[in-house]
Order: sequence, then C-alpha cells, then structure tokens
Amino acid sequence: MGIRDDAPQLRTTGWHRLAALHHLIETELETDLQRDCELSVVEFTVMDALSRQDGWHMRMAQLARVAALSPSASTRLVTRLEKRGLLTRVLCEDDRRGIYTELTPAGRTALTAAQPVHDAALDRALDVACELPELGPLVDLVPDLRPVPSREPHRESHPDHGPETAQERLDAAS
Repeated sequence: MGIRDDAPQLRTTGWHRLAALHHLIETELETDLQRDCELSVVEFTVMDALSRQDGWHMRMAQLARVAALSPSASTRLVTRLEKRGLLTRVLCEDDRRGIYTELTPAGRTALTAAQPVHDAALDRALDVACELPELGPLVDLVPDLRPVPSREPHRESHPDHGPETAQERLDAAS
C-alpha cells in the first residue's frame, strides 16, 4: 500500500484526534465556567471577544462569526446575556439599521472574575491532553493554546472537579 492509499485514513485519524482534543478542552471549560461563574463557554467567548474591541462593541453579524453561531442563535444568546445585565444593544449612529452589542460594567466584572477560571480549566485540560500519546502532539503544534500566566493562583485540585487521572478525564469527556 502506497502513501496515497493511507492518506484518507491518516486524515480521518487526525480529524478524530483533533475532535477529541476539542471535546476534552470544551468539557473542562464548560464544567468550570458553569459551576464557578454561571457562564457557558459560548457566553464567555462572546464576552471575551467584546472585551477586546475598541469601544467595547461589535455588530451582531461579527458576534455570530466569533461565537460560530447562526444569526438567530447569536440573537438568542445576546438576549439571554442582556436579560442578565451582562450585555446591551446599541443602535449604530452611522447606520440606524446596524445594531452593536457591548459589555455592560456588570459584564466586564463577570468576565474579569471568569478569566482565571477559564485559564485554569484550559491549562488543566491541556495538561491532561499532553499526558495522552494521541493528543499530546496536537497540543505541541499550537503553542499559543497555553494561557498567559496570570497573577491569580490556579485553583487546587478538588474532588468536586471530577476525575484526576488523564485517562479518567478522557473517559469522562467522551
């Protein structure tokens, strides 16, 4: 069998490993953000993206792309966050049809509180992935996955945080 014959199988294996890494990371983030901050991964992602904008706002279409959501799903997400007082919608001064979404002061406070939780969960998930021979090389391929060390100490392991070994975490993520 030549290399061309193996290519589809190798791509499929690579894709499965990438999906497993994504699932492992997303599960860890979702668990910790929900438990400690009452935010979903998508909510955190949207708030984080908004915090990085000049003027602290984005058009709804941009927000949908950032969150990888359909326009209607992003509208529902913004509505939920708006009801919680974390986001607000503002009409565009230049184009009255345009609507911006921006963080409120409460949203900035919630994001600041959630950031160390997010970073610790991401770091833990990547540590687990690095221990697994099928996922470790993927983590090494993207060095920017590691969060920038913060001044906040990482949360200590706790029985409520779930399985402690790499294999237990991978099994729990499946």
